[in-house]
Order: sequence, then C-alpha cells, then structure tokens
Amino acid sequence: MPEQCFLGIDLGAESGRVLAGLLDGKQIRLEEIYRFSNGPVPVAGTRRWNVIGLWSSILKGLSLAAQKYGDQITSVGVDTWGVDYVLLSEKQELLGQPYHYRDSRTEGMLKLAISRVPQEDIFNATGLQFMELNTLYQLLAMQETDLDLLNQAEIFLLIPDFFHWLLSGSQVVEFTNATTTQCLNPKTGDWAKDLLSKLEIPTTMLPKVIPPGTKLGTLRDEVMQQTGLGKIDVIAPATHDTASAVAAIPTSHTGTADWAYISSGTWSLMGVEVNSAVLGQRAFELNFTNEGGVDGTYRLLKNIMGLWLVQECRRAYERRGKTLDYSELANAAAAADAFRSLVDPDDPRFLSPDDMLDAIKNYCEETKQPIPETEGQFIRCALESLALKYRKVLGWLEELTGTSIEVIHIVGGGTKNELLNQFTANSCQVPVITGPVEATGLGNVLVQARAAGSVSSLAEIREIVLNSTETNRYEPQDSEIWNQAVQRFDDLSQSAP
Repeated sequence: MPEQCFLGIDLGAESGRVLAGLLDGKQIRLEEIYRFSNGPVPVAGTRRWNVIGLWSSILKGLSLAAQKYGDQITSVGVDTWGVDYVLLSEKQELLGQPYHYRDSRTEGMLKLAISRVPQEDIFNATGLQFMELNTLYQLLAMQETDLDLLNQAEIFLLIPDFFHWLLSGSQVVEFTNATTTQCLNPKTGDWAKDLLSKLEIPTTMLPKVIPPGTKLGTLRDEVMQQTGLGKIDVIAPATHDTASAVAAIPTSHTGTADWAYISSGTWSLMGVEVNSAVLGQRAFELNFTNEGGVDGTYRLLKNIMGLWLVQECRRAYERRGKTLDYSELANAAAAADAFRSLVDPDDPRFLSPDDMLDAIKNYCEETKQPIPETEGQFIRCALESLALKYRKVLGWLEELTGTSIEVIHIVGGGTKNELLNQFTANSCQVPVITGPVEATGLGNVLVQARAAGSVSSLAEIREIVLNSTETNRYEPQDSEIWNQAVQRFDDLSQSAP
C-alpha cells in the first residue's frame, strides 16, 4: 500500500518536535521534521510556559512538513506532558500566561485541600497520587490567590487540548491527560465535580472529556493558509506523552499485567497496564496513581524523579564552568565505586533545587553517608538510587495486582543510558528490554492511524512497532550485591530526615 503520513506534535519539558509517521501497512518509520526548544520562563518570580512561542514553532514545523509530504498527510495530533492548563475567556482570550508545574504557588495547597476534604476521599474520587504539582492543587492555588481571574474562565483546556483548539477550534479535553489532573473520577470517566465543589473550584469551565483517537475536526482555514497544509483531520492521540509511549511498547502481552514499563526521561513513570483503576486502601497508602490509556485501560503507576537528577547535576557543573555531555557523565559513573552513596530520588529537596549537587551533598551528610566529590560519584549515586527505587516500586506493583512481573520494558530517551538500563535489570532481577527511544512519537501517530482505519487494534499498534524498531535486552547480574543494596536503600528511605 502507498505510504500514509501522520504528523505528530510532541512537546516535552525541554524541547518540542514536529514528526512525520510514515506507515506502509506493516511497518512505520518516524522522521523528525523540526525540533525547537522549550522550558520554563521566569516571569516576575513565577515559572510559566511560553505557549505562544511554542505555537509559532509548531507552525514552522507544519510548514516544513507540508513542503515535504503535501497530499500524503492524513492528519495531525498533539501530545505533551500532563497537569498544566490554559484558561480562555468568554471571548476566547488567553487568561494569563500558563503556569509551569514546578512553580512554587502550589506549596501548601495539598495541606489546604486535605483540611477541607479527607485525603482518602480525594483518592477515592480521583485514583491519583498526591503531588502538589497536580492540576487540582494548581487550581486551588488560583482559587486562593487569583479568584477574579479564575472566575473569568469560560473554558479550561490542558496544554495539548489548547494546541488542538488552535489547530481546529475544538474545545474538549482528551481522556489520558484529563486523568493526570486529580480532577477526574476514574469510575465515571467524567470530572469529579462533587470533590471540586467541596474545594470551591469552579466546574462550569470544564469541557467534555473525549477518548484518544477522536476526530476533533479539520484544520482552521488560517492554519492551512499559514502552513500550506490541506484540509487534513485533527485527531486527538493519547495526548499525555506517557500514554502515547505506553501504547507503543512492543509487548506481545497486551491485556495482561505480567509486564511493567518505565517511560524514562526527565521523569521516570513506572507502572503496569490494567483494565480498570486500582483503588482501595493499599493503593492509597502507597500513593499510586491511575492514569488513562488507550481503549479505556489504566496505567497503574508511580512518578519517580527520573533523570532529572542527572540533568540538574549537569546544569550545576555548567554553572561552575565545566561542560560535560551525558556520555562523559555515564563513563565517569561506570568507573566510580559502587554503592558509595545513595539517595531517595523522590525526596522533596530534589524536586526543584537551586543546585542539585548541593542538594545531594546535604542529603548524604544528613544520612551520614560519604559525600560525593567527583562527577562519577554524583552520577553513579543518582543512577544506582534510581534503579533501587524501581525495585521498590516493582514490588508494590506486584502486590497491588497480585501478578508476578516477568519483564520490564523501558522506552523514551532514557533507553540511551545503558548503565541505568543494566542497573535496572540488576536491581529488579528481571530482564529489561529497551526501545523504542521514540515511543511517544510512535504512539501518537499510530493512534491517529487507527482513527483513520489503517490500524485495527492496540495489539496491532504494538506489533507494528516491534516490526519497525530495534530493541536491546539486559539480563540481571550481580544479584547478591544488589540485594544487599536494596536493604540498605530501604533502611535509608525510612531514616532520611
């Protein structure tokens, strides 16, 4: 069959891309058309997203795609990170510059929320883990400090839905990203309006929730004129980037919970795919989350701080005048002594530190461990600690599902970190399969292909990915010393200040 072209707009916390997915029936290839930078913008003591700048970059990428693929292009869809949002007025004006999830205004909002509604009731109503960056606490912060602006909001859109609105005029929120907000009820698939009302958060602004694969319309006339694209469809993929990535994991075990995934990047999202949300007391105690997937599935998972620790160490070295690439850091870590110092990657001090090197030093000093001194010691500390955290989460997943996990699939940019991949196999004592790196982009365009009728099922999406990409396998090693480290990590996590 002739190649079909599906355009994926994939926005991450550090960069954005316009991608072309070229499907010939049994295989797909992904081509990067245009890449552009992204990141928080400091504005008067706050952290914001430059969504207008992102839109300008998206238009440039779409123009380049139109020049190259023209009439081959079938549709376009957007995926991004979760939780952050845009508010539109009655006249469709942008109300303020959207906040970044690491903005400090949510500090104390979790405590305020549970002073109004018991914490367990919030979990039962939403099935989501408690993180102050969640949309729920962002909206509560706005309700506390900027109620006038909040009351002007006619439409609430998550970030990918905002760009779909710019593309097509649609005003809906896609399911997978809606489930990241802690504002959606997993039992009903609709907004948790009773909970929101108790927290005095307006609900009239919340639009319809639609499933991934929904056709939202066609391109606005102005977008066609600006880019040279034809009247192509705008399709909502799984708009949360992790949901798109999980859809593209090349597993043959679709429909079972005996495999786990780690979407590895700035954050590590580790979980299993289940057919319905896992609620109840133990899930609440362990602070697990239930985020939506394709075909009404749920991703029972934990957010782990991820390679953010390594990225911020690298930035800290750059501020000290030393520029190191990631391969140099990995080589230094491989040569460093094993298990010299460990940290809990999810300790709050690592969420948004002024200096990650100082934060790690302080943690080690307070827990009476050797303080890292060299680049290799810092990075090895971060990578070993991440792998040990994965082991802990793996045990919880098996407990919550009652299923032994036989293999871990790692997708995303973190698959390039071979040292961390091997550490993960060693720590978790199960094989690790890595790839594809571009799982998010592949999931985005293949959900669009399914909406177009070119792919029949989630299982077929994964089969196409398996036929089209390379994977690597890591077998567990050094089980005895890693088991000893697991016990040390458990003791450390319990004793940390």
